[in-house]
Amino acid sequence: MVVVHVVAAILVRDQRIFIAQRPADDALEFKWEFPGGKIEAGESPEASLRREMIEEFQMDIAVGDFFGESLYTYPKGTVRLLAYWATWIQGEPQLLAHADCRWVTVDELNQYEFAPADIPFVERLKESGSLPRSQQ
Repeated sequence: MVVVHVVAAILVRDQRIFIAQRPADDALEFKWEFPGGKIEAGESPEASLRREMIEEFQMDIAVGDFFGESLYTYPKGTVRLLAYWATWIQGEPQLLAHADCRWVTVDELNQYEFAPADIPFVERLKESGSLPRSQQ
């Protein structure tokens, strides 16, 4: 089975985390996720994450420390999702590839139905109860 390598941003701004909703024509339609995308050949995960955030939201970010890894097998293949802490630099989000987006607190994550590969990251954030001091 094919494993697709994907990155995701745990993007923090003003003590809130940026999440995005997949579009209606997507296999994971209307599920929420930590945004990012596929890592292209020859690209580092960090470079991929910056590129994806610019392409999909017109936002520039600084990619920080590694947050965690999630492996999930969907009907069409397995996703290896690498998440990184990220900090907003500039640009207000434009919905170029998603149905919606929000800045939410850790406590508000419960209100959204996340894609399965993202759920371990939601759980880890909720367990901590707050953002690390370096990410606030």
